[in-house]
Amino acid sequence: MPKFNRRDFLKIIPAAVSAFMLSNLASRRSFLNNGQSLSSPNVVIIVFDAMTARNLSLYGYRRKTTPHFERFAQRATVYNAHYSTAPFTTPGTASLLTGVYPWTHRAINEAGLIARNMVERNLFHAVSNKYYRLAFSQNMWPNYFFGQFHQNIDKIMPPESFSIIEQVQGSRFSQDLVNSYRAFDDFLFQDGTPPASLVLGVTEKIMLGRALLQAKERDYPIGVPRAGNYPIFFQLKDVLAGVKTTIEKLVTPSLAYLHCFPPHDPYRPTKKFTRLFADDWSPEPKPDHILGDHLQKQQLDNRRQAYDEYIANLDFEFGKIINALAKQGILESTYIIITSDHGELFERGTSSHVSPLMYEGVIHIPLIISAPGQKTRQDVYTPTSSLDLLPTIARLTNNEIPAWAEGELLPLLGGKEDANRSIFMMDAKKNPAFAPLSTGSYVVRKGRYKLIYYKGYPQYKGKGHFELYDLDNDPEELNDLYLKNPDLGRPLQDELLGKIEAVNSKYEHIQQ
Repeated sequence: MPKFNRRDFLKIIPAAVSAFMLSNLASRRSFLNNGQSLSSPNVVIIVFDAMTARNLSLYGYRRKTTPHFERFAQRATVYNAHYSTAPFTTPGTASLLTGVYPWTHRAINEAGLIARNMVERNLFHAVSNKYYRLAFSQNMWPNYFFGQFHQNIDKIMPPESFSIIEQVQGSRFSQDLVNSYRAFDDFLFQDGTPPASLVLGVTEKIMLGRALLQAKERDYPIGVPRAGNYPIFFQLKDVLAGVKTTIEKLVTPSLAYLHCFPPHDPYRPTKKFTRLFADDWSPEPKPDHILGDHLQKQQLDNRRQAYDEYIANLDFEFGKIINALAKQGILESTYIIITSDHGELFERGTSSHVSPLMYEGVIHIPLIISAPGQKTRQDVYTPTSSLDLLPTIARLTNNEIPAWAEGELLPLLGGKEDANRSIFMMDAKKNPAFAPLSTGSYVVRKGRYKLIYYKGYPQYKGKGHFELYDLDNDPEELNDLYLKNPDLGRPLQDELLGKIEAVNSKYEHIQQ
């Protein structure tokens, strides 16, 4: 029987493989010859997927998960109440990249896209072609946005970069990344039970299994890290080394968006970090939530421990990046921005970020910004939003702040602390993208108070349900003040409902 190899397999795909990313190489060559001044600083955004601020010792977490992030913070500005606009990748990343709320960009569903009329309203466009613009994400979903923004990006690195095993097909079709990733990697080859394609999907799955058996890396006792259900397997040290090398090779001036998959589930630390936190500590139990997954506390504690160990492993590799950049003097000429697209939850019967719950763990994310040459730590305690990165970066790169941006300049980087500012968050993944917002979870944070509004869920018999917390005095959100003192939350309730009503008025003509 003749041997069936990967090349033979690819021949059966009913499409021609387009040229590799020659246009990106040409744009880089053009950029290098344009005589741009070296006085403008580079800007590097490193996103660690699903990293909640609540589990980082940098922000006061009990376990010592982030000693190297803490070391980096000694020469940076630390934002202590920074929020994602949403609890999962698609809307959270879209807001970071567009500077607008999910109800504006409408990428609210899993693997969703930004509204077509918003495509040129993005971070890469905001810094203009004065900058060399590079984008990379191990998580497949932000790559859909890169495909939408391709005219404003000089180089899109494929998601399988820095991997030890990969079988991604969409990257081969560089002229139409959105449709190629969707057609091949999402539809035909994503690992599911059963696979989407019972012929091609099963064949690809068998080939992937063979590749894994041949993997030489044995340092991961519970398996090599993987990017979700996609055929991308990697080592933490390789990914962070790749990020380091990418930063080192940047021309000046550059904007680089580098989106790493860890510490996203599955949590797979190396031997050195496995069982690092096998201690007797257990967080205070919280009541099971009607919208939660109803997991037992021991299950939540086990998941939390694995997550904490994965973060500690990631932190160790991040320390190598900072050491190298400091040694080479790159920190003297570069803004390094560390953040996340959303957090992770280990409470109220839920261990994930895909539930409707909107507690701090899933939306309170890190933001650490080291300015060129910064030597001391500064702290900001008033609430800020991921929306604020776009206007701030536009200002830092000597560009005008776009009129459409809904964020504000970050305090200590051009903006002022505003204790009375309202910050909004939402999750409406089950809602049609271009229809009035019906079922979903909505949040407003203003000053010390946070109001959560659960709208349209059958568990509440279609009625709205509100929860109100005083985060200054109740950071664990255990004491719901809404029923105890309804007048206290009335102004926030009116503001939030008014926002939703205003957004929905644009879609009143659409029937769901």
